[in-house]
Amino acid sequence: MRGTAGHPLRLRFTKFGKVRFVGHRDVARAFDRAFRISQLPLAFTEGFSPRPKVSFGLALSVGHESDAEYLDFELREPLDAATLVAPLSASLPEGIDVTGAVELVDRAPALQESVTRVDYRLAPFGPDDARLPASVLADLVAAMSDHAELPVTQVRKGQERVVDVKPVIITLELARDADPAVLELSLSTQPRGARPREVLDALGAAAGVDLVEGRVVRTAQWIERDGARMEPLEADALTRTLEACAS
Repeated sequence: MRGTAGHPLRLRFTKFGKVRFVGHRDVARAFDRAFRISQLPLAFTEGFSPRPKVSFGLALSVGHESDAEYLDFELREPLDAATLVAPLSASLPEGIDVTGAVELVDRAPALQESVTRVDYRLAPFGPDDARLPASVLADLVAAMSDHAELPVTQVRKGQERVVDVKPVIITLELARDADPAVLELSLSTQPRGARPREVLDALGAAAGVDLVEGRVVRTAQWIERDGARMEPLEADALTRTLEACAS
């Protein structure tokens, strides 16, 4: 969080089950309610319409589940981050659970600017809503390697444009520990990103397969700096910085 004089923290939370159909604004309202129930001393912006200093990371598409969602917020007074996990989880809707919390260094870069890579597990279906066999998923992986470009139509703010999503794909492979078979997908977020649905559309067109998105789980988000890849709770944690200074 930029320009803060308070006490910034970062939360990691999950989103599973029926709550996957809840949009970003409703998730934000759920956390606002949880903060109030937990009686946290939130810091507010200045001006005519003060707002809690809360900022979320990269948006998760409606219908997707996640092991790794993040938000930053600021308190007026210091609190032990570990003590916030249980009461906040208890105050959130079923399917949203806080799984970690850290104090941040002052002026930590915003999540949306920092995250450079996101990982997913995909279980695409065929047009008859049947699970696809490993052989078909392997064809999708091969299509990524065999095609120099993977064009798809993106819609952003009501505007359509055809883009090549292949440069956004870092890795695509069959999961080694899954039965039935699923895909593991890593996508870059900078300088531009793509949604899993768009990647599947491009791969399906390249492989000649009609795909339904099926289950999508965001499994991780990463911040990459100076050749190191870090989970967002680690990247700007105050304790990590203090330990580094002490050594």
